Amino acid sequence: MSVLDGILDGVREDLEQRQNDVSLAELKARVAAAAPPLDPLPAFRAPGVSIIAEVKRKSPSKGRLAEIPDPARLAGEYATGGAAAISVLTEQRRFGGSLADLEAVRKSVDVPVLRKDFMVTQYQLWEARAHGADLALLMVVSLGGDLLADLLGLSRELGLTALVEVHTAGELERAIEVGADVIGINARDLTTLTVDRSVFAELAPHIPEGAVRVAESGVAGPEDVAEYRRWGADVVLVGEALVRAGDPRSSVGDFIAAANAQV
Repeated sequence: MSVLDGILDGVREDLEQRQNDVSLAELKARVAAAAPPLDPLPAFRAPGVSIIAEVKRKSPSKGRLAEIPDPARLAGEYATGGAAAISVLTEQRRFGGSLADLEAVRKSVDVPVLRKDFMVTQYQLWEARAHGADLALLMVVSLGGDLLADLLGLSRELGLTALVEVHTAGELERAIEVGADVIGINARDLTTLTVDRSVFAELAPHIPEGAVRVAESGVAGPEDVAEYRRWGADVVLVGEALVRAGDPRSSVGDFIAAANAQV
């Protein structure tokens, strides 16, 4: 069993419990009453590079990263520092996140918020929107058959911007086939947790003109963000380097400045 398989098993178990606790009808009612989602695309397509700053307590590869007792406060620091969007891990077992974190962050910032989780059912997209998400992560590696297209279609119906994540040329081909317009290239192989940032350099040139190119994983400092920018990134998602930073607000600004100095 790969690392990803183990994570997905836990995700499905926790999902079953939430579905028992909260009906789909209840989620749909909450979505109907919710404010419209925010559109991240103007910021993502603006000149220079944008940063998605992540609220991330731990990871399977690095263990505990930061306590983050107040995710809303951290998100506020990110937004003040210039982050174009905030990513919130909501997977509990391996990443220490929750939907409560997502909701708290949504209430604290006026920039778009991404629900970052292992999405495998439509129910999770309704959850995302009900708890305030403006974007949702769709990982091609875990969405076989018609499921990728189905979830992308529902995302659009709900007003969610889908960040469609790939790691290989085959996954990128599938993302393009379903019409993804925000494509993330994850430098981390989720089956082994190894990181190779050159994966972005290899795949990014094959993303169609007009689609937003998002670089994910492998950022230790401003120089890595600048390199992703040189390789064609429009957006860089940063987690570990920011949650471990002593001053997250200034760190976001440093990352943006370093990248945009390359333009």
